[in-house]
Amino acid sequence: MFRLYRTPSGIHLEHDGAQRDVQLSIDDLFRASDPVAFLEQAWGKGTPPGDKPPILLAPIESQELWAAGVTYYRSRTARMEESEEAGGDRFYDLVYDAERPELFFKATARRVRSPGETVGIRSDSSWDVPEPELTLAINQEGRVFGATVGNDMSSRSIEGENPLYLPQAKVYTGSAALGPCLLVGSLPGPEDEIVLSISREGEEVFRGSTTLSQLKRGYDELAGFLFRENDFPDGALLMTGTGIVPDHPFTLRAHDVIRISIDGIGTLENPVAMAGDLQAGQER
Repeated sequence: MFRLYRTPSGIHLEHDGAQRDVQLSIDDLFRASDPVAFLEQAWGKGTPPGDKPPILLAPIESQELWAAGVTYYRSRTARMEESEEAGGDRFYDLVYDAERPELFFKATARRVRSPGETVGIRSDSSWDVPEPELTLAINQEGRVFGATVGNDMSSRSIEGENPLYLPQAKVYTGSAALGPCLLVGSLPGPEDEIVLSISREGEEVFRGSTTLSQLKRGYDELAGFLFRENDFPDGALLMTGTGIVPDHPFTLRAHDVIRISIDGIGTLENPVAMAGDLQAGQER
């Protein structure tokens, strides 16, 4: 098992209690037929690390970031509630039980925020929440080989108006974050926990948790549907859905701080700002 950290100076690896800096790229890893063997080879040529850099970058380069929806019962219930007035609640009930999962495009690498960078909320939305998600790393052949922590920022008020507004609710400046590392060679299991904490002015205003046993669909199942009739020459990252949904009327505000932790991977922390105040990829 490896933990891979992407930094401004290169790739930092942790393995069996040791640490090394290695010469490789995220793209090389996702293009490899056997990513674990690829890292083992790179590890053998690695060098002792210098001081651990204070800045971590999201573990993504040329990959697309996609997301799955309504994969937890709690997410199904919340989306039915938010869309009930618009008559869209039945869509979410059906997709939860359907063979085919809901999959949607989330972000290009340029739009993905790193640990510590600011994520955004929309000014034309009245209900904004983070969605903490285990995010799968999938190589170019469709093989799931690792995972990281993902934050799928969402406007529930916009999506609730009409399911056709999903792209606007999900894709905007500062709407996704990944990190702190990529876990390779091992995947979190059913009893591993996801924890979401939101702080406001130094005080925790929301805390929720779930276990991956509540995820209805398997990792390979989700990856298989993503790669069906589609190609990803640089591999892909896939958010697997959320089982933690703050109850209405809770909504994020500028200057809140979001912390998402997943057993075995670590904690992804991001402050919040209005999306219109952000310049994608430039502000921390």
